[in-house]
Amino acid sequence: MKPADLPWPSDIKEAVSLQKELSEQLIIKGIVENPDLVAGVDCSSYGSSGIIVGAVAVWSLIKGELIGSTTAQVEAKFPYIPGLLAFREIPALLKAFEKLDLEPEVIICDGQGTAHMRGFGIACHLGLYIGIPTVGCGKSRLVGSFSIPENDKGSVSTLKYKGKEVGRVVRTRTGVKPVFVSPGHLIGIDEAVDIVLKSCTKYRLPEPIRAAHRLAGETMEKLHS
Repeated sequence: MKPADLPWPSDIKEAVSLQKELSEQLIIKGIVENPDLVAGVDCSSYGSSGIIVGAVAVWSLIKGELIGSTTAQVEAKFPYIPGLLAFREIPALLKAFEKLDLEPEVIICDGQGTAHMRGFGIACHLGLYIGIPTVGCGKSRLVGSFSIPENDKGSVSTLKYKGKEVGRVVRTRTGVKPVFVSPGHLIGIDEAVDIVLKSCTKYRLPEPIRAAHRLAGETMEKLHS
């Protein structure tokens, strides 16, 4: 899977400008018809610098199991800065996707999509690079205001930022803290929520993300054992 060739910033100022520029290219609509292969992505790092491990885990909704995965490691070239996390992690994820011999129908990122101060979180970055529908599923809120959704699984509420809906707050498990879902690219908000709920079983986070998180962590442990 060969990612698109998009511009890359040389410093923080350029990174902020690039997010604003690329956000204009996003397509926040689209339906993934009866999806089966859902990829989860996550990264693991060691300290504030050094190696970044990117992991991609492909989950079959039909089979209910992991059917493929890859990892890649790169030297961190960008500092850890809230709102600019993609520039630190995307290189490792793109390298992992280049090694993947499956093509997922949709990707869920452990992070934000449009629920971002410049409307361009890591799921948006990855969607533009890969050209596959992407969804952001964050464990915590980055921006916006919301009301707490009802306690039952599947309950949602609107996440708004500067008067605009940027995502949804989704209860993926009854009685458990909700997650923050937003589209990244080539998918709508309703469809993003649907993908996340379909990818959750008995846990708060979608199975593809859980698998990618384990894989990234295990790979990093091996590198430093």
